[in-house]
Amino acid sequence: MGSAGSEAAFLERNAAESLPAGALAALLEKASSEGRQLRVKLGLDPTAPDIHLGHTVVLQKLREFQDLSHRVVLIVGDYTARVGDPSGRSETRPTLSGEEIEANARTYESQAFGVLDPDASRYELRFNGEWLDMSMADLFRLAATTTVAQMLDREDFATRYAAGTPISILELLYPLMQGYDSVAIDADVEIGGTDQTFNLLLGREIQRAYGKPEQAVLTLPILPGIDGVEKMSKTKGNAIAVNDPPEEMYGRTMRLPDEAMDTWFELLAIEDPGGDPRERKRSLARSIIARFHGEGEAESAEEAFDRQFVDHEVPLEVEDVSVTVEGETAHLPAVLAEAFSISRSEARRLLGQGGVRVDGEVLDSEELDVPVSRLDGMVVQLGRRQFRRITAKTS
Repeated sequence: MGSAGSEAAFLERNAAESLPAGALAALLEKASSEGRQLRVKLGLDPTAPDIHLGHTVVLQKLREFQDLSHRVVLIVGDYTARVGDPSGRSETRPTLSGEEIEANARTYESQAFGVLDPDASRYELRFNGEWLDMSMADLFRLAATTTVAQMLDREDFATRYAAGTPISILELLYPLMQGYDSVAIDADVEIGGTDQTFNLLLGREIQRAYGKPEQAVLTLPILPGIDGVEKMSKTKGNAIAVNDPPEEMYGRTMRLPDEAMDTWFELLAIEDPGGDPRERKRSLARSIIARFHGEGEAESAEEAFDRQFVDHEVPLEVEDVSVTVEGETAHLPAVLAEAFSISRSEARRLLGQGGVRVDGEVLDSEELDVPVSRLDGMVVQLGRRQFRRITAKTS
């Protein structure tokens, strides 16, 4: 196997698909013979302010291309974000304001550098507003490259159309806009998740319509969120952002179901130590934090987790709340209801189960009224995860 073939095999080894077959190896061979870099494209829409671990799966593949001396082009979709990618969605995505998109876009590059090499010889940042702010004549030309029948071949569009669920014209434009990005930056390769296959292949057709060489497509498996089932997404609440605080990263990783750990180790390219599931998960959490915050922060996050959830010690940072009491005695169900926004009956149930602690000491289930001095300034723990530092004020 020649050098181009070896490089292609390395880049394809953990991909879901490399399309069309043999295209990547051919492009690598051609680039080598011409003495040039491949231009490898990834588009990210700033629909949220954070890049999460799911994004890093594709960013890692870009880094592999960089390490082979190719040039990655990170496209921040300031214009496509105005539409919202309909891939995998059963309804129209809410439209973001220009201010929200601009604020989110500013954070993307610095977060991506947690994975990518910022060296200008192997990295380029573009905003697709540069070319998508086009004239009506140019939009007509772009729209003419694709038929409605082609769009309805997309599984999500076909499903919604059959169910009578509205599909906006804007959503139909999204794959065209993404494809035109490849035209504008002369992409040789485009990377994306498996949910992007239709868009990435359509990009080849749009390049051909504009007389451009067609890009190779490399799709990667999608990282599930901390629920172990759904695609990682900030809107689903199952994501870990690369700039999340280390303690939050650690705690959220420890919520990952055991059966999802193999996928996380593989897709995040983290060495699996094997053995006991709990220790594997702790190793996974430390490795994730070390990648984005350093080894010292990983150790500190684990120590803080152990203090809170293993040793039942108080965490380093606790929310302060004021509660109202009458006289010198506090009625615990009322205090807990006010401090933790739960019902008094739920508070009584937790007290009866030994689920309430004051500075680490379990409260007696029969002790519903306590001196205010016992609570004022103290940390109350509800269940395993909720803590409040109580300040008592008299009514």
